[in-house]
Amino acid sequence: MKIYKILLLALFVLPLSAFSQDEDKDKDKPERPAFEGAWLIDNPTNVVFNKNTLEVMMQHRFGELNFEDNNLAGFYGAANIRIALAYSVHDRLTLGFGTSKLRNYQDFNWKVSILNQTRENYIPISVSYYGNFVIDARQKDKGYFVNVQDRYSFFNQLIVAKRFNSKLSLQIAPSISHYNKVDEVMKNDMYSVAFGGRYKISPNTAIVFDYSQPLTQYQDNTEVPAGFSLGAEFGTSSHVFQVFVTNLWGIVPQDNYMYNTKNNGINGESGQYLIGFNITRNYNF
Repeated sequence: MKIYKILLLALFVLPLSAFSQDEDKDKDKPERPAFEGAWLIDNPTNVVFNKNTLEVMMQHRFGELNFEDNNLAGFYGAANIRIALAYSVHDRLTLGFGTSKLRNYQDFNWKVSILNQTRENYIPISVSYYGNFVIDARQKDKGYFVNVQDRYSFFNQLIVAKRFNSKLSLQIAPSISHYNKVDEVMKNDMYSVAFGGRYKISPNTAIVFDYSQPLTQYQDNTEVPAGFSLGAEFGTSSHVFQVFVTNLWGIVPQDNYMYNTKNNGINGESGQYLIGFNITRNYNF
């Protein structure tokens, strides 16, 4: 009789225990990504794709919106382009390489996922670290560099993001940029903070913005202009397309923080803003 009671008790308790474990497991599931892609216009997002995902990216900036020169809203002007690849060697680690037209930048980059937001907010935020090492590959005989190490720059950024609901996601990202060689009036290190977000207006369309604020002043106490970008994002299962207006000419992050020319326009011209777009395509292996 005792064995019969024990069996009945076991049959009653085990399903409840399994249900409780499944419920806890569901609560601990990671939240869906706060952003569709690995970049939010001019700054990286917290997103690290699943292992064995290859991300192919093209970032394009047209010329400045200078209507005096009849350059068709910058489409006829000088452009800046970056083409890049990034591969997820782990669910929490991505390694990448990109090449840019401006200053012939060659960037080696990495992103590490530190924390992932959970659906029941046991972990309320996602945290990732992004870093890069960039080489200015302009020709040696141009006189830009005396030593090889003068070509090097570095960027380190901590990205804190939160998906508030199915429509709204925000992130804040403090960073430090370092150039081994800068102009006399500048400092080698630039501390900055970025703030950006996305608001979905339909299942595949969102409004996106990105604000970058340098905090370090030049040696003569001149402040570096902030960067601001506003646009729209269109996403599918494997593509993300962003089109926007921005006052940032560079694409490599430290170039924007150190050398934003918003006040006078690019190369001292009158324009301050330009049209740009980012296209990404993911391949899963």
